[in-house]
Amino acid sequence: MAVDYGTLKKGGFMRQKQKDNFSLRLAVVGGALTAENLAKIAEVAEKYGEGYVHLTSRQGVEIPFIKLKDIDAVKEELAEGGCRPGVCGPRVRTVTACQGNQICPSGNIDSYDISKKLDERYFGRELPHKFKFGVTGCRNNCLKAEENDVGIKGAMNVKWKKEACINCGLCAKVCRENAISINDGEVNVNYDKCNYCGRCVKSCPTDAWDATSAYELSFGGTFGNSIEKGYSPLPLVTSEEQLFRVTDAAIQFFADYANAGERFKFTIDRVGKDKLEEVLKEAYDG
Repeated sequence: MAVDYGTLKKGGFMRQKQKDNFSLRLAVVGGALTAENLAKIAEVAEKYGEGYVHLTSRQGVEIPFIKLKDIDAVKEELAEGGCRPGVCGPRVRTVTACQGNQICPSGNIDSYDISKKLDERYFGRELPHKFKFGVTGCRNNCLKAEENDVGIKGAMNVKWKKEACINCGLCAKVCRENAISINDGEVNVNYDKCNYCGRCVKSCPTDAWDATSAYELSFGGTFGNSIEKGYSPLPLVTSEEQLFRVTDAAIQFFADYANAGERFKFTIDRVGKDKLEEVLKEAYDG
């Protein structure tokens, strides 16, 4: 019987150099696995593989040396531990994320929550080429958002509250952009220099800042055969509803205009940034 390698690859089973051996890519959303997941993965790797796994550069787990004859059994046993295969090929890949503000003191957004919602919305969607989302919680950019087709970076929209300020000067000391100065007992903020890192808010002992979480988006990043940093044509995105309107528009733009085998960056270059920005701005404005 002929083996449908295309369908196997779509389901996360990648052919190895060794005949009838596959490396199984698992779906890992936002880099998070439960203890139950890990125990089952270890069990399957020991039973059907060679007793080890590979951790990919995108927070994935791959179990190599799965035999063709064992594929159905492997999928069934992994499902018992709450695990599912990932995807390969021309479709939306696993969403990567840092731990975000639920764990990290620097985080401005709940990165993992956003990654789960992106996964539920887009995972496995068929497209002209692979499409990657990355979510990072703050300006530290641990997930390197701009390397992704769509990158999401946590931001903090800030405004100084004079009545709560004790003029301690901590905000000016921690601001790495030199956007804050203290003059005659007044905090002066150059909002044109502000990079939305939120360090001023986190350092303040009296909550003298109105601060709301927001999202800074980048588009068209790639870090493979061609290396290109994604660019950010939009103002801060200030709500989840607005965020998903924009990501819907970006992925639909790719689906509508991309040639087969063409990454988002090259679609943007060919069709034009002005066209993409028109579509994004319409979604941004609702």
